[in-house]
Amino acid sequence: MLRDNLNDLIALAAVAEERSFTRAAARLNVSQSALSHTIKGLEERLGLRLLTRTTRSVAPTLEAEDLLATITPCFEKIEARLKALNDSRDQPTGTVRIVATDYAADTILWPKLSPVLKQHPSVNLEIVMDYGYTDLASSQCDAGVRYGDQVSDGMISMRIAQDDRMICVGSPEYFEQAGRPDVPHDLETHRCINLRLSNHGALYAWEFEDENGHEIRVKVSGQVCFNTIQPVLTAARDGHGLALVPEGLAKTHLEAGTLETCLDSYCPSFPGFHLYYPSRQRPSSAFQVVLDALRERG
Repeated sequence: MLRDNLNDLIALAAVAEERSFTRAAARLNVSQSALSHTIKGLEERLGLRLLTRTTRSVAPTLEAEDLLATITPCFEKIEARLKALNDSRDQPTGTVRIVATDYAADTILWPKLSPVLKQHPSVNLEIVMDYGYTDLASSQCDAGVRYGDQVSDGMISMRIAQDDRMICVGSPEYFEQAGRPDVPHDLETHRCINLRLSNHGALYAWEFEDENGHEIRVKVSGQVCFNTIQPVLTAARDGHGLALVPEGLAKTHLEAGTLETCLDSYCPSFPGFHLYYPSRQRPSSAFQVVLDALRERG
């Protein structure tokens, strides 16, 4: 019923604008008799006369003019939006919202997307920082970034970075004062810098593996705690304790000698960052630009 009314209203608008059944029929690519039947059916359903017909012309009634004043702007907006969508095939347009950790945003998303945004000024990007396992639908995000082994079923997953590993680091001053742990459970007697997860407020349990691939989880304690990873690294560099951080994040500090590693043999590699998004999602032109820019090559 609604679809029929919409089609009939489009026909009414064409007749009112052309002031002629002949010209309106040609514009709509229908026969004049079919167009006349359409308008008659609309008038019968509404119980109103919508057009005043003479041998020389046709004009909308006052009721029809009032109706057209309401619906014509809506049709124009729809036409404009459809045109914009069509144009976006050549000029990508739209907003892409991605949820990620600050580490992923700083090291992967921004370096890869910054130059692309300059090439496509009509593509807008919003990055939401979150360490929790954010539900894309409830957060109104188009995609998220997680390590590859953390992506849930039902999502399309695309690698955007090489494999990574979490390493245990501390400052030279800290190791000089407190010594080095030999096995993961030695961390229970060390000052450690905690990371609090935002999804349920729990402290991140440090994860390691023994030589047989068995998981070792250690709950650590210390004087300071953060909910993002960058200040964890800074606190470790400043001598406040040991930290478990992504190797890529600590690389420059390790090279500079302001941080040193421990427990290396217990820190295995794991799948690097992946972009994930719903399998039912049909990529918009803007999202396709983001996908192409982030896709890991080699």
